[in-house]
Amino acid sequence: MADLIRKATAALIAAAHDRQPIAPMAVDFGERADVDTAYAIQDEVTKEAILHGRRPVGRKIGLTSAAVQAQMGVDQPDYGMLFADMEYADGATIPAGFLIQPKVEAEIAFVLGEDLTNVDVTTAQLIGAIDYALPAIEIVDSRIVDWKIGIFDTIADNASSGLYVLGSRPVKLADFDVRLCGMVMERAGQAVSFGVGAACMGNPLISSLWLARRMAQVGRPLCKGDVILSGALGPMVAAHPGDTFRVSINGLGEVNTQFAEGEDQ
Repeated sequence: MADLIRKATAALIAAAHDRQPIAPMAVDFGERADVDTAYAIQDEVTKEAILHGRRPVGRKIGLTSAAVQAQMGVDQPDYGMLFADMEYADGATIPAGFLIQPKVEAEIAFVLGEDLTNVDVTTAQLIGAIDYALPAIEIVDSRIVDWKIGIFDTIADNASSGLYVLGSRPVKLADFDVRLCGMVMERAGQAVSFGVGAACMGNPLISSLWLARRMAQVGRPLCKGDVILSGALGPMVAAHPGDTFRVSINGLGEVNTQFAEGEDQ
């Protein structure tokens, strides 16, 4: 098993470096292709990233849609690491060819003002620990060819993380409705995705509470200053060179990004 994990880790790192996707890995693990093994691979990839100077700054939550969970055969979300070099500024341009097969999602980001170290952290404690919220664009990507992913491959591949863009105007939780805030994503001025806070596990705070408890359970609790990408508010949209995206969330404002012209991602 250890050899298979090392092989999968090396393959994912090479795929990200070379911008060349690999075949799904689950088949190599057979009956051992479970969630725990997938997170073991993700942890090894994370250790290598940190060893080479990348700085963790938070976590992302994936699989927050009940329909997607059913498709993947799971009953809970997954998570991945956010690194400082994954963040692009509001309005910044994503370089051509930097990602393999990017897609864009609209989310609410929470920034923590306190550590969350307890495995039984409560909703009240979570709300008290959140310093502010921001509108966010998560640019997901996959190192697996043609997005042919199941739960094993997406978890091992850092929950299909790519990049993310945060809005620049922080908003306190008391100043907007986390559950009922409406979202519109536009590509080149045309609406391409709609959603609402409740689309994310009924409330983005519910997904964030799951994450806080899970991170404490595995011994890597969320800390002051960490960013939480709490999950998609609506359908993801494929991104291509030259595309521009604007996400507007009621009460939170908007966030923008664009993809440079060049070879197709």
